[in-house]
Amino acid sequence: MANTPQAKKRIRRNANRATINHARISRIRTFIKAVESAVASGKKDDAVQALRNAQPEMARGVARGVLHKNTASRKFSRLAKRVAALG
Repeated sequence: MANTPQAKKRIRRNANRATINHARISRIRTFIKAVESAVASGKKDDAVQALRNAQPEMARGVARGVLHKNTASRKFSRLAKRVAALG
């Protein structure tokens, strides 16, 4: 258990940051799922628009530190490949 004031503050701060980061990750996942559902339904126009909406969200996640740069890049690349395959 934390004894020092700074350790107690760190526990409070970590809990707050975890809540915020969880919300950010959840938001990114929602955008990714929108792309995946558009691809699954075979609607190219919707998939392209959803991909355009998802890219800045993933970039924002990288900037905020909730996603690794390579992870976001890999996810975007794979989504773009699936959207392009709809032809």
